[in-house]
Amino acid sequence: MKCSRCLYDDSIPDIVFDENEVCNFCHQYSALEKEYPTDQEGEEKLLKIVNKIKKVGKNKRYDCVVGVSGGCDSSYMLSKVKELGLRPLAVNFDNGWGEPIADKNLEIMTEKLHIDFMKIKVDKSELDDMFRSFLLASVPEIDAPSDIGLATALYIAADAFKIKYIMDGHSFRTESISPPGFFYFDGKYISSIHSKFGEVPVSTFPNMKLLPFLNWMFVKRIKRIRPLYYLDYDKEYTKRLLIEKFGWNWYGGHHHENRFTIFCNRYYMPKKFGLDVRILEYSALIRSGQISREQAIMEINKPLPDCKAIITEVENRLRISIDDIMVAPKKSFKDYKTYKQIFRKLRLLFWIGYKFNLVPKSFYVKFCCN
Repeated sequence: MKCSRCLYDDSIPDIVFDENEVCNFCHQYSALEKEYPTDQEGEEKLLKIVNKIKKVGKNKRYDCVVGVSGGCDSSYMLSKVKELGLRPLAVNFDNGWGEPIADKNLEIMTEKLHIDFMKIKVDKSELDDMFRSFLLASVPEIDAPSDIGLATALYIAADAFKIKYIMDGHSFRTESISPPGFFYFDGKYISSIHSKFGEVPVSTFPNMKLLPFLNWMFVKRIKRIRPLYYLDYDKEYTKRLLIEKFGWNWYGGHHHENRFTIFCNRYYMPKKFGLDVRILEYSALIRSGQISREQAIMEINKPLPDCKAIITEVENRLRISIDDIMVAPKKSFKDYKTYKQIFRKLRLLFWIGYKFNLVPKSFYVKFCCN
């Protein structure tokens, strides 16, 4: 069965359909849209949050942290927080696979906006060993170390500078919230896979362990805000704005500012698991009215671009045979140790965290409810 609204079908884990063949993830979107309006009410909510950030950070060098990659969403976030009168510290987690065009975008945005920039690097051999471990684990989330590394880096930077707010560039209207069976990652998942398949000891990688996470959230009360939830955020308009106003450069595809992510999204995920991650973006754009369902179907039916050069780079850098990886039995996060059951048991605690902006609602929904 296929959803009558978006591109999801019954191959998506945990999907259910109503009597009109609309999937539960479309209903999830509709609930988020009601909770985070983009009209005058949404603007007032965002301005109230911004005024609180200014008050809390009044005598500090920075009043918020913004995670940046050189991509469209985070670049726009830098521009927007400056426009709102905030004093951000831009933080980038370097996983060693960044595209030069994205690095140039980071330089352009931080220099033209006069924003201080911190790049957090990890020992290259250590992080590559983590990527290798995830490939050997034969799970979909081979890019999980990048996501966890960035999230932890933002907390570390906020804690170091006594900053109480992290501004996140995610928008459910353009990116969706990936189904939990599509992608899953947490700090224990990272460590359990690396301990089983890794060869290089962990000494520099910023993993998100449970106790530090709870400490940052509930003791130090560092809040996670997603301003784009309150804005009428149009992806194509934003690209044009960044190009015309700042000389920013488009890198060719969603999350393609990183070569390992390109390998994951263009080759590994669709070829090994039959998962085309474009379905997440296009479904979100359909729901938000930024693209028609017919147009999205046309786009997703186009073949994925070739990435032979990146496959060769992955094989050489990670000392691994991609052919062997692709035929290995498929696994999931359920085959390894994770914090999933703990998150479920602490559901009430994380609900409180979501209500007080200590975690995004998407975290609560994805990690605690499903």
